[in-house]
Amino acid sequence: MSELINFVESEFIEKKELPEFGAGDTITVYSEIREGEKTRTQFFRGVVIQVKGTGRTKTFTIRKMSGTIGVERIFPLNSPNIQKIEVNKRGSVRRKRINYFRSLTGKRARIKEKRY
Repeated sequence: MSELINFVESEFIEKKELPEFGAGDTITVYSEIREGEKTRTQFFRGVVIQVKGTGRTKTFTIRKMSGTIGVERIFPLNSPNIQKIEVNKRGSVRRKRINYFRSLTGKRARIKEKRY
């Protein structure tokens, strides 16, 4: 059964060349939005909270602050609606899933930038 799933995934889901990113990074995702017959590009810029899954079913969660309200969005990595991903800042965090970031406010909600 898993061989069949792997075959279908490899044949029908096209692999995109996207940059490497992880939890704590600030990224911008450009996605295509369809409204009726029109299409437009909308960007979503925020901090990556987690990267989940493996292979073709990999998803990532982004959190941004819109005024005083936190907005989270989950994107499938191989979605045909994603046009491109830009990595704006690399964050230095100790965990793969920074769910504690949701409850932080003010200065505590800052993430150190990774030095090269």
